[in-house]
Amino acid sequence: MQLGQLSEAALYTNDLAAAERFYHGVLGLEIVSSFAGRGMSFRCGATVLLLFDPARTRIPDAGVPTHGATGEGHIAFVIDNSEIAPWRKRLQEAGVAIESEVEWPEGGRSLYFRDPAGNVVELAPPTLWRRNAPPLTTSPTLGL
Repeated sequence: MQLGQLSEAALYTNDLAAAERFYHGVLGLEIVSSFAGRGMSFRCGATVLLLFDPARTRIPDAGVPTHGATGEGHIAFVIDNSEIAPWRKRLQEAGVAIESEVEWPEGGRSLYFRDPAGNVVELAPPTLWRRNAPPLTTSPTLGL
């Protein structure tokens, strides 16, 4: 028995409208669904990014266990190494401050910045975390 790829990941925000402008408008992710002021989902290749209002997800709803988080979360998207410069430019043009750039021993570079809720977003090379494994693939929905 073995687990498959990650199906979804969740981040939390108190401002869903700002999150939608950022993840859809700036990063270009496709909106999959909205959950009546409770949250929304975005397509990231074969994975889904969920964004929830933590105050709303602590209220029981339709059998899904309550959940929520405080403080900043972290998520990383895979991009091709050749896309670092275009992404840096796109983020700067959108007024998104790049907090850090890291050159990895495995090769490639990551850009770190924050979403409107303060969550850390990373654009990472396909070689990250892939020692002795095939490279990760880039998402056609997170390209320029």
